[in-house]
Amino acid sequence: MNTHEDFAGKSALVVGGSSGIGAAVAKLLLQRGAATVVIVGKNPDKLKTAEVELSPFGRLIAETVDIANPAQLQQLLSSIGDKYSTIELLVNSAGVFLPKPFLEHTAEDYDRYLDLNKASFFITQRVAQNMMKRGKGGAIVNIGSMWARQSIQATPSSAYSMAKAGLHSLTQHLAMELPPGRSGSTPFLRLWWRRQSIRPSFPKSRCTRRCRDSTAFIPSDA
Repeated sequence: MNTHEDFAGKSALVVGGSSGIGAAVAKLLLQRGAATVVIVGKNPDKLKTAEVELSPFGRLIAETVDIANPAQLQQLLSSIGDKYSTIELLVNSAGVFLPKPFLEHTAEDYDRYLDLNKASFFITQRVAQNMMKRGKGGAIVNIGSMWARQSIQATPSSAYSMAKAGLHSLTQHLAMELPPGRSGSTPFLRLWWRRQSIRPSFPKSRCTRRCRDSTAFIPSDA
């Protein structure tokens, strides 16, 4: 276990935190002293597994939410505005990757990606609004993808790539729009995107570890 206390006393929200990179980040935040980590996922079984595995490391709250469902998204936004209003760290890690040729994509495929982007947009907005009201700032990390910047013939993914490119663009615009800190030199919010690169010769577990460590370093005080 890492004994660093980079996140001592802080609270975090990890959307898509029931497995993969999101779960790995949630675990590392707890190991590094986070007071509370809230993980959001739509699969109850995966959430339960994550809760069992991560709870020994600290205070973990698991929320079963399908953020692509408008009603459930609104409930989550209400919770962020109320009982989770003190969140200081947000990690947007929710996503699906379903490679399919452009000519075979359906409207349902497209909407699946678009709904996730819509949810990420408004979750980020609500967390940022809370940070502004408190006047304390925080950090937001968006998990992006190399597919937003390059195409790979073996995995045609036009809809996915379009969605991730939008997430990258959102991050860049928020870094410009949100106000600087009181000192004039420290950003009120630190926003970054991380590229998730998985190749046949690059094990997924190794990618998860590298993305986890990078994601946790960005909002730390290091």
